[in-house]
This record gives sequence, C-alpha cells and structure tokens, in this order.
Amino acid sequence: MSSSEFVDGLFGLEGHVGIVTGASRGLGKSIASRLVNAGAKVYNLDVILPDEKVENVVDIQVDLTDRLKTKEVIDQISSTEGQLDFLVNNAGITYKSRAEDFPIDRYRKIQDINLETVFELSRMCFPYLKKSEYIGRIISISSMAAHMGFTQVVPYCITKAGVTGLTRGLAEEWKHDNIRVNSVAPGWVLTKLNAELFDKDPSRKEAAASKITLGEFGTPDDIGNMVLFLLGNASSYLTGQDFAVDGGALTHGF
Repeated sequence: MSSSEFVDGLFGLEGHVGIVTGASRGLGKSIASRLVNAGAKVYNLDVILPDEKVENVVDIQVDLTDRLKTKEVIDQISSTEGQLDFLVNNAGITYKSRAEDFPIDRYRKIQDINLETVFELSRMCFPYLKKSEYIGRIISISSMAAHMGFTQVVPYCITKAGVTGLTRGLAEEWKHDNIRVNSVAPGWVLTKLNAELFDKDPSRKEAAASKITLGEFGTPDDIGNMVLFLLGNASSYLTGQDFAVDGGALTHGF
C-alpha cells in the first residue's frame, strides 16, 4: 500500500454524499470545500445562495425552518443519489442583547435555527444515514459558548449547550444504527465577519487573542479539517464527543 492510499483510506471521502447546512459562506463554505476536495459530493442547504460557487457543491435554496420543504429536499437528494452518508449541521444565527432585555421573538428564532432545526434534520436524515454503505455520520457545529459564559448572547449559549446534549443523546440512541454523532466547537475564528468586527474594535481583538493559549486566531479551514477528520475512517471509534478547535482557549489559565 502506498502512502497516498493509506492516507486516502483514513481521510478520503470518494463516493460519499452528504449535506452541509449554511454552506454559502463562512465556516460552512470552508467545510464544504474541504469535503469536496477529499472526494465527497456535497449539497449545500441554505436560505441564501453563495456569491461564488464552490466546484462540486450543489446549492439548494431552502428555509430550514420550513420542515415540510426541507424534508422534501432531503428525500429528493437521497432518491437522486441513491444514498446519504453524512449531515453537517452548520447553519446558525445569533443576536446581541442583555438577557433582561432580550426580545422573545429573537430568542425563539435562535432556538428554532440553532437547536430545533439540528434535531429535525438529524431525524429526517436518520433513515438514509443508517443505510450508508460507509458509517453514517452527523456532525453538528457547537461553540465555545456551549462551555463558557458570554454576555449579551445568552440564548446562543443555551442553544449551543443544547447541541452538545443532543449530540450525546443521539450518539447513544443510534449507536446500533450504523451512525456516529459528534460535534465541533469552534473557538475565535477569523471569518470575514469577525475580521470586520475586529477592524472596527482592535481592543476586542486584543482581548480575544489574550484568551487563546496558542495566541493566534483560527481559520475557517481549521474547522473544515476537523469535520473532514470526523467524517473519515480515522474517526470510526469516535461518537458522542464535542471537539473544541479553539487554540486551547477552553484550557487557558494564567
């Protein structure tokens, strides 16, 4: 066996078909790009279409809170491809306000997108994932906010903590169904949006960097690399775990 064959056997996704939600930009776009580069065919389900198309990513515009339409899309993907091997729950939203003033409609919208949609899409994909000729995989994007307190985004913290609980629960319940369920918790990642915020407020950037053990910000590709690892054969013994990709932020001391 050549070294390239060995690596492909651990991390290659040739022949795999799956879904990444919210892959039109940011982390989702990087995740989708990493997966297609490893050989997978990726369907991007997003409420907006990307400005720039990623090769081998099929973009489908759909409001994920429209459960009936979303299920139709998932059923059609499975029917067209004859398989569904992974689901990456990436789509998410937030809103900034102190807890005592947080608009209840905003709270409910965050709950719907960040947590309920993750649960519903996982259930919709379940009958197809369990039939995967590979191991069916569900990867959900959680956050440092699942483990740490952040001001003005308490509902976001609630939903991301919920994602980790959902991950562990589904991993246990579906352990005999040919499915592995894990989550990835990004740290401070320099997405285009974060870079713009830091440019406007350099002191915020310095404060965030001071809490990262490695002393530098992550990139969207760092998150994509972890998702790629969790979808490949190298991670076949992993389930029910939340993996922090944060430069050591969760372990930072003094």
